[in-house]
Amino acid sequence: MNKARNRGRPRGTTTTRADILAAAHRRFLEDGYDRVTLRAVAADAGVDVALISYYFGSKKGLFGAAMALAANPPDLLAREMHGPLNSLPERLVLTVARAWDDAETGPSLRTFLEAVVRDPNVARGFREMMEQEMLPSIADRIGGDAAATRRAALVASQLAGLILTRYLLRVEPIASMPAPELARWMAPSLRSALAGPTPPPESRRARPAAPARR
Repeated sequence: MNKARNRGRPRGTTTTRADILAAAHRRFLEDGYDRVTLRAVAADAGVDVALISYYFGSKKGLFGAAMALAANPPDLLAREMHGPLNSLPERLVLTVARAWDDAETGPSLRTFLEAVVRDPNVARGFREMMEQEMLPSIADRIGGDAAATRRAALVASQLAGLILTRYLLRVEPIASMPAPELARWMAPSLRSALAGPTPPPESRRARPAAPARR
């Protein structure tokens, strides 16, 4: 194993960041998201673990960088969790559409989507990242209990369906629909998922049997 580099900000020309990304990419593909630790990546790259925090901030940040994502989905989601809950559905759709349609961030996201569909290891890593980072973010915003996690998963499934339909399959009219129009059409179903199912009406009490006629 390579001797760890010095702590703190690297000076001069260095391959530290590239070494970390190469080690992280390999680890995420081999071990998934759940089992990867920053210390393990640091050991593979021969650096101090503090450098990973310096360059990437967190495990989810490292994942996004290792997958060469110009826009990291959990970061995009986290920014929208701070806004009003009543407009969250519209904001989520607009955030997805704008990131994927953007000339700078869209290409890397579409490439990653193709990798998710094609490579089971990439799919596993992304699924585990969603379960650890993205679903809890939504669930915490809407209640934080087991029911909230189910509702968060339903929201994520609708957004994933939008991504597949619009950017992989390119189904019309979804593929060419303007982002604000997408948001208007999808908001009601997302709002319903966030709220959860309507409780069934209470069963009516059985009426007493009519007295038998003599």
